[in-house]
Amino acid sequence: MSSFELFSLIIVSLYALGALTILTGAITRSPKLKHVSNLLTITGFSVHTILLGYAMAVNGWALPSGYYMSMLSWSLLLIYFFMWWRFKLSFLSLTASPLALVLFIGSFHVKAAQLPKAWSGAFFGLHIGTLFLSFGLLAMAFGAGILFTRLEAKIKAKEPLNDFEKELPALTTFDKVNQLAVIAGFPLYTVGLITGFIWARIEWGRTLSGDPKEIVSLGVWFIYAWLFHQRLVMGWRGRKAAKAAIWIFGICIFSLIGINIFTSTHHSFLQ
Repeated sequence: MSSFELFSLIIVSLYALGALTILTGAITRSPKLKHVSNLLTITGFSVHTILLGYAMAVNGWALPSGYYMSMLSWSLLLIYFFMWWRFKLSFLSLTASPLALVLFIGSFHVKAAQLPKAWSGAFFGLHIGTLFLSFGLLAMAFGAGILFTRLEAKIKAKEPLNDFEKELPALTTFDKVNQLAVIAGFPLYTVGLITGFIWARIEWGRTLSGDPKEIVSLGVWFIYAWLFHQRLVMGWRGRKAAKAAIWIFGICIFSLIGINIFTSTHHSFLQ
């Protein structure tokens, strides 16, 4: 077993245990298990950081294609830890831990190839980095949106809450996550698209090529811009904003994975 395989096995084990303990802790209302989950996830994240740094040191920007899926998993947890530190929103680990585990495991099944030369360099790193951070924010808004809509519906119907739901924060806290995802995530997503189009123009001589991922990404940008406008200008709050974030995240997942299944794309690092 190589050192890379050993580190990857350790990361998978820590992320899997973190996801299992947070789900168990939420169901049993055990603060101790939730604390253990965070410790496991932090340890896995630390090892993951070392692995990404080592790959960068060895390969420079000529990184293997699976690196970027692994980086997406890492970015998601980075956003979660920020939320946890800044707003004490530990419930978001219910989304972050399982999704980070799935994405990291998925990086092993990505086509084993080097990225084209045109896709290497710090500028492309800016393109990918901003998109991944915005994805992490959307993932948090997705988890908060799911819980918001469920909890609000039960409160309006005056249905009794189960033990897990009683432990959840107020609806305004969920809305705060949505607001942050929109205010911070939309500018990051915009920078990611702009840098991608500039890079394409420099390297390929064209800004748009009609690639399915480009088309869907532009569609996401327009929906994201609409939600950004509705929140900041029209004062949207609550259920509408939560549902919009859920839909945007769903479309992003389709762009990330679904397009590669149903059609061809030159964004081959996710194939």
